[in-house]
Amino acid sequence: MSKVSNILTMLELLSSGRKYNIQELAEQLEVSKRMIRVYKEELEKSGIYLDSIKGPHGGYVLNQQIHVPRRFINQAPIYIEGNEKFNKLSQAIKTRKKVLIEYYQKDFKSTSKRIIEPYDLLVLNYEWGVAAYCELKKEIRHFYLNRIKELQILEEKY
Repeated sequence: MSKVSNILTMLELLSSGRKYNIQELAEQLEVSKRMIRVYKEELEKSGIYLDSIKGPHGGYVLNQQIHVPRRFINQAPIYIEGNEKFNKLSQAIKTRKKVLIEYYQKDFKSTSKRIIEPYDLLVLNYEWGVAAYCELKKEIRHFYLNRIKELQILEEKY
């Protein structure tokens, strides 16, 4: 997990009011004890202070009411129907080539053809998508991979 995810997870664990020692936190987050100390420092820089209890039965305790939104903590599975579209778009991004897509409308009843300049693959509402410049709309748009019916990498670079 990323540093931010780990810090939020650590904060959620400590929000229970239970005392955790560094070893327990390190095991839960699958990081070193040193990283737990770094996370503590980061929390304190943002105004969230952990009480340190010294001694053989010591650890960290959070004596503040902090509510962490659960949607930032829970990792929902992100599915992709086949990874061919993902791989092709990834290749187009690396080579900076335009892509011709046939894209379903929201109702999946009709499609439109568009030439896009893909910049990045990202997660949109728990589904893979691509951020790209759309030549048809003349602006940056987000396209869901599951709504791309067909795609073809063009030789033209952007």
